[in-house]
Amino acid sequence: MKRILSLYIIREIASLFLLGICVFTLVLLMGRLIKLTELVISRGVSLVDVSRMILYLMPSFLVFTIPMAFLLAVLLAFGRLSADNEITVIKSSGISLLQIMPPVLVCALVAVMMTLAASMVGIPWGNSAFKELSFKVLKQNVSATIREKVFWDEIPGMILYTEHYDDQSRTLQGVIIHDGRNPERQMTIFARDGVVTGGFDRQLLRLSLKSGSIHAAGKGNEYRLVTFGEYIMTVGAQGGAVALGRNELDMNVAELRSQIADNATPLTTRMKMLSELHGRYAFPFASLVFAFIAVPLGIQNRRSGKSAGFSVSIGILLAYYLMLSFFRTLAEKGGVPPFIALWLPNMVFLGIGWYLLRMSSLERALPIPALSDIVDILKWRVR
Repeated sequence: MKRILSLYIIREIASLFLLGICVFTLVLLMGRLIKLTELVISRGVSLVDVSRMILYLMPSFLVFTIPMAFLLAVLLAFGRLSADNEITVIKSSGISLLQIMPPVLVCALVAVMMTLAASMVGIPWGNSAFKELSFKVLKQNVSATIREKVFWDEIPGMILYTEHYDDQSRTLQGVIIHDGRNPERQMTIFARDGVVTGGFDRQLLRLSLKSGSIHAAGKGNEYRLVTFGEYIMTVGAQGGAVALGRNELDMNVAELRSQIADNATPLTTRMKMLSELHGRYAFPFASLVFAFIAVPLGIQNRRSGKSAGFSVSIGILLAYYLMLSFFRTLAEKGGVPPFIALWLPNMVFLGIGWYLLRMSSLERALPIPALSDIVDILKWRVR
């Protein structure tokens, strides 16, 4: 009987889980679709390239949507089982709430594995491939991307402004360029005119500037001013690491560990990489944590319907992500060790989930106000 019950619960969760992934991913993708549609309409980018861009973006979306979908799926599944009194029948058969947890945990582990794959492999691959394809599209459509009297920031780390741009000859007049690709040596370049050309390598973009000056800030109060008659500025390098603005989000675990162990890596960059490394492991386990929270809350919301389940899931997600963002910021600034900061939200929510599950298994009312009570309180405060 337990085997049949386990398969029944897994099937109930799985269908809602897959639907949730599709819905949440589509919602997150909508923000990007506007810009991708602009590439097709105004810049002549092929639909094949746009489809590849969407594919490359999917891992970064799935890292968020998989835990979100799992939380919502468990809330709705157990809310439906409780509303139809199936939980009561299960308990009357001698099966406790804790004995129902194994199939839920199996689904949670599947979600964890999926998120780990997206986090460890998918994100660095997708981000690197997306930047490379974007840079390729940018070069092929450079004449359509530059606009006179408009700040142009298509290249990561660079901002270009020109008073006049001739689309046919690709000549610039009244040029201002801010080059922030190297945070420790940012430059601002002024030039009377220039020409946009492509290099011999496919990852090179070259700007030939004339009659201008370079203003560079160094360490402390160091400041340099260099005037030039002609200056050739190459955006890119062999292999494309500099050209594509590669950061910790584009690196795999081995590269992150190598950069962290390198003494030449600046302390601020090292802290960001440490936070990213621990986040790659900690965040996927959110699905496992959500399993302990969603089951008792799903049973609690049996009379409130699916809308309440959706509202509760949004509230939990907001609380989790706010806590995660807060402690990650502290970790990147060196206020809290990254290992503690990135794993602490999981520990806190796991403790809350275990407490709620224990209370629910003992048939005690959960210390959580009903949705209708919260709405009444809000109405009273508005008055």
